[in-house]
Amino acid sequence: MKFQDYKYERPNYEEIKKSFLDLVNKIKSADDYKDQYAYIMELNNIRKHIETMSTIASIRNSINTADEFYEKETDYWDEHGPLYTELNSDFYNAIISSKFKENIINDFSEQFYKICEYSLKSFSKEIIPQLQEENKLMSRYTKLLASAKVNFNEEELNLSGLYKYMLSQDRKVREESSKAYYNYFEIHEEEFDEIYNNLVKIRHDIAKKLGFSNFTELGYIRMYRTDYNPEMIGDLRKQVLEYIVPLCNKLYEKQAKRLNLDKLTYIDENLEFLDGNPIIKGDSAYIIENGIKMYNELSKETKEFFDFMLDNDLMDLETKHNKSAGGYCTYIPDYKAPFIFSNFNGTSEDMDVLTHEAGHAFQLFMSRYIDMQEINFPTLDSCEIHSMSMEFITYPWMNIFFKEDTQKYKFAHLCSAIKFLPYGVVVDEFQHIVYDNPNMSKDERKTVWRNLERKYLPHRDYEENKILEKGCWFFKQGHIYKDPFYYIDYVLAQICAFQFLKKMEENRQEGWEDYLKICKVGGTKSFLQIVKTGNLISPFDNNCIELIINNLEMNIEKFEKNL
Repeated sequence: MKFQDYKYERPNYEEIKKSFLDLVNKIKSADDYKDQYAYIMELNNIRKHIETMSTIASIRNSINTADEFYEKETDYWDEHGPLYTELNSDFYNAIISSKFKENIINDFSEQFYKICEYSLKSFSKEIIPQLQEENKLMSRYTKLLASAKVNFNEEELNLSGLYKYMLSQDRKVREESSKAYYNYFEIHEEEFDEIYNNLVKIRHDIAKKLGFSNFTELGYIRMYRTDYNPEMIGDLRKQVLEYIVPLCNKLYEKQAKRLNLDKLTYIDENLEFLDGNPIIKGDSAYIIENGIKMYNELSKETKEFFDFMLDNDLMDLETKHNKSAGGYCTYIPDYKAPFIFSNFNGTSEDMDVLTHEAGHAFQLFMSRYIDMQEINFPTLDSCEIHSMSMEFITYPWMNIFFKEDTQKYKFAHLCSAIKFLPYGVVVDEFQHIVYDNPNMSKDERKTVWRNLERKYLPHRDYEENKILEKGCWFFKQGHIYKDPFYYIDYVLAQICAFQFLKKMEENRQEGWEDYLKICKVGGTKSFLQIVKTGNLISPFDNNCIELIINNLEMNIEKFEKNL
């Protein structure tokens, strides 16, 4: 069935609540595990349907934020989402209080049991009003980004549409488009500030009501980080500062020379080559046509997966007015269907979407046999391994997309992945500081951001751009607003993905088998357990980055020679 034919119907909360609680009571009162298991699965079907309706509404709203029907449905889910969370907490209570704990762990995994425990720690009915307000603020942020209409080059563009001009070979075009882009954030600075300030206050209030000292503690529990803590993350940031920042500084110096510039500024940072960044040699239809070839040849599993996505219209790829910014992959449980959303903009980033988001979708496709929604998709630190590794696994097919620009693409892509790590820790450390100090003023937060840029991204030169020099770059980083503490996950996963790059170079068959293993386990294991399943070195190993950096430098040198 095609996505446009998926039926959406707003659930009747009161009717669902009655059926839901009836089954919760049956789970609690079951005298034998066979009966309890049957009730758990019956209730899970209700839960999956709720998730399906919520996800369909969210996807259709993000495709067109001006659609009045789905805008109203988004309002419904903002309001009722916490109420369904409350019902889920009753389910988790029934699981945790079960006298058949070992049976539950055996059937659904220890990770599932821990997620139930963590979910209970992060919720109580007293915080429902705050959760509703948090949802509304996040929706307001999404709409603020999506509603951007910027007149440039005799076109009315959204923020994604501007990006191709920000990569122009003509420095004046880069400068003017960059100023137009960030001018939108300057015009709306007060609103971006207000939304974030309110989110920080609400999240701190939620944490205090739940008995935590601040939102940082609650944030880790919300992310289901069951096997590492802020101290371990802090040590990882030190590794990035010691090993990766100096390497990035060298990459930026070489980049400035390639661009014949005395210094690199913010308008040049994303342009790798004087004659232009590598571009895909065709339109979106060309990308899909060659995507079919790539995934057909990669493996029988990826062929089956990509055929399924195409046959059911489970990708919405091209940018358009009123479309939500960014890209994502989500899962529609009633149809056992992943969905990929993106904003193709005519740059090489379109390929990153096809591989990155397809990595998420492929993992979900391989773990469709898992019916329990908590463990179908892994925790976010783990799931980013699948997406980032797929970007490297597909390197052998880049020639069919980029042709004579293939080596340029691989070089630029690898450099970008390395350069990301310091930025990733900036986003993470910023959030730790903000939520550890929730009473900071808006200007103090901006100063924190700018100082962290100076620490981890010392190359950044904003020239006379006041809004960026003030420390407002983070306005554009949606994770900071909508998914607090979801960002170091990319750093952890990127370090693992670099290891898959090395694996695929040394023994492609073994590397692919390790990748399939971590896809098939879905979310039944924690982050460090998935790392072990994939035969990877933990990013928390003090020698991890030191061990992978030689291979990164070797690949950069190899790609550079063939430019």
